[in-house]
Amino acid sequence: MAEASVRRRFLFISNGHGEDWIAAAIVARLPKTIDVEAYPMIGSGNAYMGVCPLVGPRATLASEGWRNVKGSLRRDLTTGGLMTVPPALNFLRKMRGKYDRIIVVGDMTGVLAAFATGHRDLVYLDVYKTGAARLYSGPERFAIKRACKTVFCRSDNLARTLEHIGVDARSAGNVMMDTIPHGDYDARARRHKAMGVTLLPGSRALTAESFALQIDALRTLPPDLRPDVFVAVAGGINVEELAKQTGLRRTAMLSAESDDMGELSDGDLTIHMARGGAMGNLLAVSDVVLSQAGTATIQALGSGKPAITFVNPRDRRSRFDDEQMLFGEARTVVPPEGKAIGSALRKLLADDEERRRLANIGRQRIGGPGAMLAILDALVA
Repeated sequence: MAEASVRRRFLFISNGHGEDWIAAAIVARLPKTIDVEAYPMIGSGNAYMGVCPLVGPRATLASEGWRNVKGSLRRDLTTGGLMTVPPALNFLRKMRGKYDRIIVVGDMTGVLAAFATGHRDLVYLDVYKTGAARLYSGPERFAIKRACKTVFCRSDNLARTLEHIGVDARSAGNVMMDTIPHGDYDARARRHKAMGVTLLPGSRALTAESFALQIDALRTLPPDLRPDVFVAVAGGINVEELAKQTGLRRTAMLSAESDDMGELSDGDLTIHMARGGAMGNLLAVSDVVLSQAGTATIQALGSGKPAITFVNPRDRRSRFDDEQMLFGEARTVVPPEGKAIGSALRKLLADDEERRRLANIGRQRIGGPGAMLAILDALVA
């Protein structure tokens, strides 16, 4: 009974699919003597499955929290998004004093919600701001100074802006590179051709549409350049919808691997499918990625995998441009057309030297791992 009375309780708050995976990876590394619960503010929180219990109300937004699309906030508001706010705030208000430590992973949404409901001394893992474009605004600095005890930033200049106002801010590496998910899937055994490509179509409403354009691009490649192709299927994505959008047929799963989702094929083109939790397995055997994802794009670039992406007409261009300032040449941007995507892919697959050059740029721009140990040290101290 004495031991139970001194066990510490942590609450992780995250607000997005990629943020959930990052938080879950940190939780999995914490000592078992700490009781951890997670509150995924948006979506199902599948990343925490088998890692820790979920608490709090489940919120579903039309945008799924993805602010890279123009009008996403307006669409959320017009489809009842405001109705998700009171339950979240009520829950957080009731949780005051029930945890020894609260860790927020994501953008400022979780920080502002916790601040508004009276929480203080937060540990904030800012995985949103890159430091390559916008720094913290005046209102953001105000909230962070009053609500947060320690902040882990993605860049030195972000940390310095907070240090100047007396916040314990640290830049110890890019935690996204410490939390690339790996699972039960032997991608290496499925490699037979000279090149490998991973598709990262995203985890939101536009996933099937993006996947269809990526498949159109692959179909433009000549037979001698056709690579082995993998796709990381995020939780909640309907594989049958992916098949319907592309004219591919789903084949039966032939392995006992828990992250194997079978194949999509038309007899000419075959796509090996794995759950998003095995994305690291796919990146390890790939030379290039076609990506419309958020966190996963960053992890791919940091792993030395050049990315090709297209600008969707619905993209919020300011956010896209901010990201591109960080990614530089490591991410090739093309129009949303199968031929344009295919042309860029064909050039990269045929040019070993250019792939190596872009791989080095990606690693340098994104930064390496190392934040995980610093974060764990701060949490268990």
